[in-house]
Amino acid sequence: MGQPGLNRRQLLAAAGGLTVAGSFGFAALGTGADALASGSQTRVRYWNLFSGGDGYNMIAMLDAFREENPGIDVKDSTLQWGSPFYTKLAMAAAGNRAPDLGVMHLGRVTGFSPGRLLDPWDVDLLAKYGVREADFNPELWKRAVIDGKLYALPLDIHVQLCFYRKDVLKKAGLLGDDGRMVPVTSTEEWFDVLKEAKKATKKGLQTLGLHANDQNFMWWFFVAFYTQLGGTYFNDAKTEVTFDTDKAVQVLEFLRRHVTDGYCVAGAADGEQFINGAPFTWEGNWSVPVFSGAKLDYGATPLPPVFGKQATHAESHSFVLPHQSDRGGATDDGAHRLAAYVVKHARQWAAGGHIPAYTPTLSTAAYKKLSPQNEYVSAMDHQATEPKVWFAGSTGILAQRVGPIVVSSTMGSAKPEAAARRMKGTLTQLLAMKNPMDGKTAAQGGTAA
Repeated sequence: MGQPGLNRRQLLAAAGGLTVAGSFGFAALGTGADALASGSQTRVRYWNLFSGGDGYNMIAMLDAFREENPGIDVKDSTLQWGSPFYTKLAMAAAGNRAPDLGVMHLGRVTGFSPGRLLDPWDVDLLAKYGVREADFNPELWKRAVIDGKLYALPLDIHVQLCFYRKDVLKKAGLLGDDGRMVPVTSTEEWFDVLKEAKKATKKGLQTLGLHANDQNFMWWFFVAFYTQLGGTYFNDAKTEVTFDTDKAVQVLEFLRRHVTDGYCVAGAADGEQFINGAPFTWEGNWSVPVFSGAKLDYGATPLPPVFGKQATHAESHSFVLPHQSDRGGATDDGAHRLAAYVVKHARQWAAGGHIPAYTPTLSTAAYKKLSPQNEYVSAMDHQATEPKVWFAGSTGILAQRVGPIVVSSTMGSAKPEAAARRMKGTLTQLLAMKNPMDGKTAAQGGTAA
């Protein structure tokens, strides 16, 4: 494997900061160093970041693959989620230790120096194993393509949802004849819904779980509603900031109103309150197993289109090929076969709340029976995503810099107008920054689809 020419300090800074330099420990499900499994001819080393319920679902899919493909010995390792994972993956790709297959959030791929730390997928080989571009949402596939090459194979999208208690909403007269929450198409309609729901809510519980003081959730919600307004961040060439402060103020005022009108309590245990009877909470789809496990009578819909356009924040777990100078042969074939298999057999993955990226899965009878997944599957066609720049993506620099500004407005320590100006100023600074991975600004980097 080759040396992409990045030093340790560059890698640490780019993958999450020097503060995580010592956070390389991980819980190995397979060490990748022992002998091949009996009857196997090829080993595929696979790194992922899935723990909890997602981890169990992934293990089940890997076990099914092993049973059907005894000639391939899959050595899977689960690493710590977040910056430590990306740091270790980057250093492995630069230091002759890269696994054969990995997982990344799609929003982070652009900043991971595709072509230097990531190798492109062989689309013909994927097609051999039954995975083609036509099987995916066009916009999702487009996000995975950089400089004309596919650098990520989407496994899912995970979205922010409006979870609601059917028992409380029925009492408030907010359930339709279909047993689902009444549709909302404006901010005033939404606050009317909250007003009625609050009347039916038990004392001591908030009306809506908003994660008002969480920088990640606040940023994700901002992205959703700003997209509903048609807001943009940069021009196509990534040379100018196009951030619309007037539209940003509308979103910030909307988020802030939930606090000032008394519908949410900052710092409350939002998920726990929902389980105990709060009518609404905005959470990621990964909360589906939690609420289903609690035996709640609930539903989940994409975030309400209060600004007239459907859009809810979305990210994607995607398979990637960490750089290997000698990539090819049976091992690379095995990595393609494994990734294609998991993508095509994501019915179990959907049980964790994620929406499978492989669209044929969505039309199966088994998927259509999943509840509440069948209620929010439309989010696949209405994704609100971060801009395609090197500093974006889950746990990325963009969220770390802009998220706290959104929180300051929601919590009332900054006026929405001032917060919007700060957001635009921060975006301007980030656009001028160079990616530590390759020393290029967003305008200079390979981000063209």
